Formats: sequence, structure tokens, C-alpha cells
Amino acid sequence: MKILVINSGSSSIKYKLYESTATDGDFGVLAQGGADRIGISGASVDCKRDGKEREHVYLDLPDHKKAINAIFQMLTDPEKGSLARLSDLAGVGHRVVHGGEDFSKSVLIDGDVVKAIRDNSVLAPLHNPPNLMGIQAVYELVPDMKQVAVFDTATHQTMPPKAYLYGLPKTQYTTHKIRRYGFHGTSHGYVAQKAADQLGKPIEELKLITCHLGNGGSITAFDGGKSVDTSMGMTPLAGILMGTRCGDLDPYIPLHIMQTQDMTIDEVGSLMNKQGGLLGLCGNRDMRDTMAGYHKGLEGCTQAIEKFVYEIQKYIGAYTAALNGVDAIVFTAGIGENERTIRKMVLENFCYLGLLFDEEANETHGPVITKAESKVTVLVIHTDEEKVIAADTFEILNG
Repeated sequence: MKILVINSGSSSIKYKLYESTATDGDFGVLAQGGADRIGISGASVDCKRDGKEREHVYLDLPDHKKAINAIFQMLTDPEKGSLARLSDLAGVGHRVVHGGEDFSKSVLIDGDVVKAIRDNSVLAPLHNPPNLMGIQAVYELVPDMKQVAVFDTATHQTMPPKAYLYGLPKTQYTTHKIRRYGFHGTSHGYVAQKAADQLGKPIEELKLITCHLGNGGSITAFDGGKSVDTSMGMTPLAGILMGTRCGDLDPYIPLHIMQTQDMTIDEVGSLMNKQGGLLGLCGNRDMRDTMAGYHKGLEGCTQAIEKFVYEIQKYIGAYTAALNGVDAIVFTAGIGENERTIRKMVLENFCYLGLLFDEEANETHGPVITKAESKVTVLVIHTDEEKVIAADTFEILNG
């Protein structure tokens, strides 16, 4: 069975083509790539096939339909393609950022699902509309193709009201759906299960804290395999410091800025989403550049790294209390998997839990970076959100 996974953004699309011959949905990647600068000059599409050089083609991509059609053509190229024909695809799985309260799991896409995704666009105006563009493009190009939606928010639908409600008049939730939703759920759920597998215990018996640390970052507490709290909120802006997002702050600050600096809603939104975070504190949005400055002793980079680490420590500490203990802490995503210094700095404050850090294991990125006698196990686990989308699509298509 061949499944195409699509992550459709506002001006770019990423994709992976998977194949599985096993009944348990164990997948291999046949091809992967993306389309960039959709609707912008200099657009291109590329494809990397196993054992072959990446193919890169510049062409006009005025919209998502043209972009996905170009991807289809590349995948079905008579000489180099990974598909003989599009009908060889069993289905297409889509990453959808916001499912609101409508979806607690992945679903086969139909008209009602499309309407719900569109309705939830008010909660994710930067993400859901381009996600829908990808779904619509596939439908227009291959009307009979089965499509599956996999939601970033679905994993967190197990949170109790005490975790997801805000201290606002109740009608803001009941009427306007303002609440904590959380994101990165596909990644958090995947690495939580992988951690249970690594520990050799049923996930239902474990208390886990997963740290998805990339350009966007979030922390999630799992109790018995269920997400019970997570750091991102109604939007992905909340929580820890990120590449360009400010993370948690006094909610009156945006109003104060608008009042005293004559800035519009859009300008303040850009300030918090695109000009904050690491970029705002030290001028670097990329953790690798920030760490280079930190190791050189640059003040701005040092302050940014110390704040980044401190906020992760606070969430781990809070979630340890919320869970009444923790069996394992998991680091994942680009920073979590690769920045050994960040992991070491974060874990320095948890000796009181009986956590015994293993310096040597951390240098080689684990997967276990605590000593055997440690009361809390810390793991480094590679996340694979696309594989989760493929697996969910496989499961739904197989009933």
C-alpha cells in the first residue's frame, strides 16, 4: 500500500511518499520533497528518492493546485517516478493544525470534515486555510482519492477542564470556544508511545513529560497515555520561548503596546509571533546560531539560552507536580534531539527527583541519557510526525 503524506502551508508544501507491505503499517519512504514559494516568483518543486540525487525544478506555481499537480507529475515521471500512476496511491494523509473540539482522532475526509476544518479556521487563521487548500487541490486533481485528516490538536482532547479552561467568563468558552487546545500533538503522542516501548512498560502505567523542542516548542504531560496538560494554548503562541514566538507573557502587554505605541492588532501579532523569541532577544531565530553566540559568551545569546532553558525547567517542574511524579522525560524535535548542551542545562535542576544524568550518553544523544540507577529516566527520541500521519491513514483506509 502506498500513501502520500502532505503538509500544506501558506506558500509551501512538504510531502513524503510511503509504502507498506506489512499488515502492521510499518512504512518505508519511497520519495520526499516539497514545493516552495507558491504564488511567489522563483517557485520550485523538488523530490528526493532513495539512493538518488535530489531533483529540483523551477517552474511557475501560482496556487496550491498547480503545486500539488507538479508534485504528482514528479512522482509519476515515466523514467524517475516512484509511482506508475496516481491510482497506485491508496490515499493521501494531511496534517491539519486545528481540529478544535470536533476531532479527538484522525478521520476520513468528507464534506462535514471540510466544513469543520473551515469553521475552526477562526482559531488557526494562518494554518487551517492552507491545510484546506491542499485537501481541495487533491480533490480537484483526483476526485476519487481517499483523504485523511490528522489533527495537531487531537491528542490533547483528553485534557480535563481544569487544564484547558481560562479564567474568563464562561461564555467565552461555551459560545466562542476560547480554551487551551495545544499543538504538536502528533509528535507528542508518537514519542510518548516510543518512550513506553523503550522502557518496556505499558503506556497506561506511566507518567511522562514530553519536550518537543524545535523552532516551535511545547511541553506535554501524559498520565496513563493521555495528555492531561500542554504548554501551548488556544494558539501556538503560548508556552516556552521559541524561535520567533514570545511564549507566555502578561496578557495585558499586547493591549499596553497598542495603547502606548500606536500599533495595530496585526502589528502586535507580528511582534509576538514573528519578531519575538530567540530572534527578539539576541537577533538569531536559529538555535544553532544562538548556541554559537552562547559559547562565545555573547550577552544577548546567553540571556536567550538561559531564558529558554529556564522556561522548560518551569514546565517540567509544574507538570511533575500535576502528575504527582514522573517516570520519564523525553526530548524530541530538532533542538531536543541535537542540542546536548540544552538537555544538560535543563536537567541540572532535577537532582531532587533522583535524576542521575549520564554525561557520556548525552554526548552521543542517548537514547537513554540517565544512569541505570536514576529514579527518572530521560530519553532522546526522534520524532516522525509524517510517519504517524501515514500510519493513521493506513489504519483508517483499512477500516
